[in-house]
Amino acid sequence: MSQAPFARRLLTVTGLDELGAYRVLRVADPDGPEPEPGQFAMLSALEGWGGGEHERPLLARAFSIARRSGGESHFLLEDVGPGTQRLCELRAGDGLWALGPLGRGFAAPEGGRRAILVGGGVGIAPLAILQDQLEGPTSVLLGFRERSRAQGAALLDGARVASDDGSVGHHGLVTDLLVAELQRDPEAVVYACGPAGMLEGVRAICERGGVPAQLALEAGMACGFGACFGCVVPKRGGGYLRVCVDGPVIDAAELERVDAHAAAPIGDPPA
Repeated sequence: MSQAPFARRLLTVTGLDELGAYRVLRVADPDGPEPEPGQFAMLSALEGWGGGEHERPLLARAFSIARRSGGESHFLLEDVGPGTQRLCELRAGDGLWALGPLGRGFAAPEGGRRAILVGGGVGIAPLAILQDQLEGPTSVLLGFRERSRAQGAALLDGARVASDDGSVGHHGLVTDLLVAELQRDPEAVVYACGPAGMLEGVRAICERGGVPAQLALEAGMACGFGACFGCVVPKRGGGYLRVCVDGPVIDAAELERVDAHAAAPIGDPPA
């Protein structure tokens, strides 16, 4: 498992690309540790990171690493609050503080099993780097609210898309596509990241079918390395898991359910 030292690094933004309602932040990081699919980094802008001279600064935000390419790290952003808004304002040449890669990533399927990647909204990010590194047959199922967000599907190859409003692909939930896919291949392994309702649907479907599943959770984090216990989720049978160090990728069998706070869209926890 790749783990960064517990010290943030000052990196340089190389670009910010539009992808429908999302942005892909590209950062030069040629000397950084190579991440495993599913790991994340804590990001904050070098300048203008906070509420003003007499207000406390914002906490760093946790973002899944969406891709590594040519010495760059890529992150998928959606402007949903003050922290993500500031990151979406960055341009080439701007400075960015980064701490990562952190957490536990996805484990590759064993025994030649086919991987099914299931993503929703901005939660598709860690599935992109996972697809880049997987060997063997893979199916990609992605769900979005509407057309502008569905443009995010371009981050992955060969995705089948579902949309809540029917503007793109299947009119309905991405879990509808998952049920049909598992009927064709019940021996597959499922990898998922997205909003809480979607992840709970994936967990329940896989539990009923005895299908192994790995879920990347997105609980709000304050530190990123297990010190604050702000991102805990209940564990099946009792106790708790810290999403930042026991996850963010957690075997679905370890969870009784996926609570709403365990898979909120990555973005803006309280300052």
